[in-house]
Amino acid sequence: MPKGVVIKAMSNYVQVAVDRHIYLCTLRGRMRKEKHSVMTGDYVQITVTDDETGVVETILPRRNELTRPPVANVDQVFVVLAVTRPSPNSNLLDRMLVIVEEKGLDAVICFSKFDLLKTLPSEEQEQIEQLVNIYEEIGYPVLRTNTKDPESTAVIREMCQNKVSVLAGPSGVGKSSLLNAMHPTLDLPTGAVSSKSGQGRHTTRHMNLLRVGENGFMADSPGFSVLEFPEIEPRDLGFFYPEMVPWIPHCKFTSCVHHKEPGCAVKNQVSNGGISLERYSNYLLFLEEIMNRERRY
Repeated sequence: MPKGVVIKAMSNYVQVAVDRHIYLCTLRGRMRKEKHSVMTGDYVQITVTDDETGVVETILPRRNELTRPPVANVDQVFVVLAVTRPSPNSNLLDRMLVIVEEKGLDAVICFSKFDLLKTLPSEEQEQIEQLVNIYEEIGYPVLRTNTKDPESTAVIREMCQNKVSVLAGPSGVGKSSLLNAMHPTLDLPTGAVSSKSGQGRHTTRHMNLLRVGENGFMADSPGFSVLEFPEIEPRDLGFFYPEMVPWIPHCKFTSCVHHKEPGCAVKNQVSNGGISLERYSNYLLFLEEIMNRERRY
């Protein structure tokens, strides 16, 4: 029985890629009765009924799943921010990185529209370069992309091989433009950035897995700018900051949340410049959000 990956899930049908062939499939009757929900990214076994159609017989166990965007069996997330229009938001970037870390996924940070950096005032250029350096020093892969430069998109294509990847980030940062640059025949709609808000307009309406190279798939996800944290205990938040992890065992108290406690090794590193003050400031905002949520319940 052929095994494939769901590249698009609709209400009554799914598109399943088996090697290089795509089948339009229905769900076996018992699955509809049991209200099985098939997600984009699911691996399934199908019965082929003809050259173009089939029936989904089994949904194989998921390794993971995301709800925003709704996609299963993800290997890595490309967190995309633009250098301008809209300007990069470190709070949003850190929020997305915590969510990716909590899911146990690999994160790649992608600064798009890098060709526009030279058009910005020198002070803004320096701020963006400093922001890039912060994440490179932590150890995150950081890409500087320009859709007019084939080499920068070729790097993404290579990193996607044998993986299911997600492009995530706020609207207007150029996610669809990046995919169009890698696959010009896709002709995905791209949105202009509002001159009033400086934010992009949503252009992606459905969750699709698009083939990247020979063996990779990329989900072009709807843009988002507000993300709620999963259920994280306050004392666990620091473990989703890679630069904090080596210092947590050295805190005086095992229950330390790295805020007001004495003898905190993480705070010492912030004071000594070993941990970014901007990253730590965002950490404190997230910690307050998580603790306030706990108080409500």
